[in-house]
Amino acid sequence: MSRIRTLKGEIIFAVAALLCAVGPAWAQNPHFIRVTSSLEADGDLDVTFKEAGLGDTATNYVASASATATCTCVTHSGRCPSAANKVTFSEQVSAAGTFSPHNGTVSATLVIAAPACPSSAPPTCGGGQELRLSEISYTNIQITDTTHGVGPQPATPSSLSATFFTCP
Repeated sequence: MSRIRTLKGEIIFAVAALLCAVGPAWAQNPHFIRVTSSLEADGDLDVTFKEAGLGDTATNYVASASATATCTCVTHSGRCPSAANKVTFSEQVSAAGTFSPHNGTVSATLVIAAPACPSSAPPTCGGGQELRLSEISYTNIQITDTTHGVGPQPATPSSLSATFFTCP
């Protein structure tokens, strides 16, 4: 009888040890709860997100989008010259960050800087003029948890655009 009790105790101990070792792995299930996007007044893109099921490991993120920017020639005082010359270009933009979870959750915002206008030189802009961002559009806005391989997760909305000024 005592041999059976000892065997039972060993089995219970082994099962308990297995559950303790595997339990935390079951608890971690990284997933995005929410991803939103918005534009700042200067054309920068904010990607705000919440991810849960992370445990306590610092997590790396990359927010990305396709950007199309239009830069228009203006005088240094901000006036439009008679010829409203423009330059439009597209590029991939991104921002990265590392955040530590609080109770297994990360809530944060990554800011993607608007593409910079190229330097202006004739014939694009005349003397005393410079290129300034006049329009911006972002498409395919998304975020990826690169630590756990979660994503890319699209943002809501996944496309945004703004016109800052137009020249006649």
